Amino acid sequence: MSKSARVASKLVKRIGTPVTELPVFLCPGLVRATFFNPLQCSHNSSLKPLASQRRLVTSHAITSTKNPVADPNYALRRLPQQCVGCGALSQTVDETGAGYFTLGRNTVRRYLEATSGQHESAEDELVKEALKQADTSSLGISTNDFVKPETAVEPPVCDRCHKILHHSTGISIHHPSVETIQDTIFESPYKYNHVYHVLDAADFPMSLVPGLHKLLHLTPLRSRNRRSKTGRFYHGRKTEVSFIITRSDLLAPKKSQVDSMMPYLRAVLRDALGRTAKDVRLGNLRCVSAKEPWWTNELKEEIWRRGGGGWMVGKVNVGKSKLFHYIFPKGKREKDKLLGKKLAPPTAAEILDKIKKLDIAEKEDSKNGALKSETGEVLPMPTLEDALEDKVLYKKDEYDSTDADSLDTSSLLPPAPPEVDYPAMPLVSALPGTTASPIRLSFGNGKGELIDLPGLSRGDLELYVQPEHRAELVMRSRVKPTQQVIKPGQSLLLGGFIRITPTTPDVIVLAYSFTPISSHRTSTEKAIYTQLHKGSEYVQNISLPETAEKIKSAGTFHLKWDVTKQRAGPITRPEAAGIRPERLPFKVMATDILIEGLGWIELVAQVRKNPGEIDPRETGEDEWELEQRAEYEIDPSWPAVEVFTPNGKFVSSRRPMNAWLNVAEKPGANKTKGRPRKSMKGAKKVVKIRRRKSLAAPL
Repeated sequence: MSKSARVASKLVKRIGTPVTELPVFLCPGLVRATFFNPLQCSHNSSLKPLASQRRLVTSHAITSTKNPVADPNYALRRLPQQCVGCGALSQTVDETGAGYFTLGRNTVRRYLEATSGQHESAEDELVKEALKQADTSSLGISTNDFVKPETAVEPPVCDRCHKILHHSTGISIHHPSVETIQDTIFESPYKYNHVYHVLDAADFPMSLVPGLHKLLHLTPLRSRNRRSKTGRFYHGRKTEVSFIITRSDLLAPKKSQVDSMMPYLRAVLRDALGRTAKDVRLGNLRCVSAKEPWWTNELKEEIWRRGGGGWMVGKVNVGKSKLFHYIFPKGKREKDKLLGKKLAPPTAAEILDKIKKLDIAEKEDSKNGALKSETGEVLPMPTLEDALEDKVLYKKDEYDSTDADSLDTSSLLPPAPPEVDYPAMPLVSALPGTTASPIRLSFGNGKGELIDLPGLSRGDLELYVQPEHRAELVMRSRVKPTQQVIKPGQSLLLGGFIRITPTTPDVIVLAYSFTPISSHRTSTEKAIYTQLHKGSEYVQNISLPETAEKIKSAGTFHLKWDVTKQRAGPITRPEAAGIRPERLPFKVMATDILIEGLGWIELVAQVRKNPGEIDPRETGEDEWELEQRAEYEIDPSWPAVEVFTPNGKFVSSRRPMNAWLNVAEKPGANKTKGRPRKSMKGAKKVVKIRRRKSLAAPL
């Protein structure tokens, strides 16, 4: 609001004359003052004492009967620019879109009243007036003892986030492309950036975004050469990457067991990255869990120490938003003293000092100029309270206009909100695509930011499933599968619409389904009828009826990894038989079949070696050459399975994790926490002594 508009509005209050009775050409600021009436009622909660003094001084001013909170234009300026749950821009136009706020909702109304200073009721005003007239000093009481203490009001979420949070219903947003994520990161205001590529442990490494290094101009991964460079700048910026595997509690029940899997996880990630990762260290791979506090504190300290721009990139439903809650550095705004002096907001005392030190021109105008009404009556000069409120309103209008001007709708990166110690965290849900826009949160007095980006598309498997069963596709806790023996002529059904059929005759396959949906072993003929919704009613098919026409083969997968040493049992253990796996007449082959976003199925089969077969490790060939040759050359002795899914998608394979061994070897709770067995040494002797004493006792 300009100075003329403020003076005009103050003149209207003092003389009590309607705006329409004054000539517009004499005071054009009155026309604009009518549009700023809602802003005069919006006082910050921290400036409430000044607002109460202002009402006492100008008690005869004209009051507006319109509630400014119900005005959409006013409410939109008071609402946060972004929804704190999904990051969508706040709006009151499209009810079905993200970021829409219903002004009549209780949480929204309370927030608007708290930010506008209208949350005080008429009863509170009456109590304050009565206490001011009483002699409270002699009684030793204060007026603040009878007033409800002020509490910080949490910013509300939009209607879409409200439905997702409380009703588990919502519509997924349009997933952005990799090019959109690239353009968003290129708008970073920081010179040093770090991309946290979040991967899901349920289908690792299917959630890996291919070609991310080339798109984002990331620093090349360090090779095993000790002279390799640690960083590289592109266009004046340095962007590094770290691979974060979330939900690691799905892999094993104990932290030590997951720690022992790190070499395996690096090998699987190296296979997924291709030949370019042959000599890469992959020391930037971390395995974390938000459900169990595993390695989250270490990652939080690393983010705080690194600073700059931190970008969380990944596909939908990989756990980015939930991980954001645990790794964001909270409560560290006052740590850096140097940055605090430069970037911390001014305190209330500093604001009052600046307000009291008025400009020389304003002082001269206040001394020489006097407000007069149309009748020639000299109006009283503004008091200190009036000047304070006038200055505060000017600052608030200037701040609001700055926020409105800073919102560039053409930019993919929204403006950063004001930094607080404990900000509201993004919404966590199982709905794919909950985050609609980048969510920026600053820490350390501007030391850095952590940005949660919308998830990339991960496949649309849920579109082929009935709506009431889509929530079952998310693995929320570790699965303890049962061993299922698939004999020749049989198949394994997952959810009634995903079929795994062995194609090698006379081979028995052991299957362990690490998926949240039910698995059922049946004959291949019955399994086909079940996929077509023509099978038995006792075997449930959770897919849509039209999915039966889209079932296709996803390919044939071979069990090509040798796990004889891990699965042969005590025959290969040094403390038992100690026989080398190369000397055994059989070998155990395995693989993991991955279902995108769902989990994996561990398949194991035992086959007999060919006569005169030589172990390839005795030929002295390089391990990488053997693996590359095994990838393209197919051994006829390898067992194979064929997988059938909707449109032949959502399936991949990896080297076996042997997760079943972790489930089988975990001791029971009653054995680990129960009381040890009582020693029976000398028990028979004690029983004999008691019997003799009872016989020798006199009757």
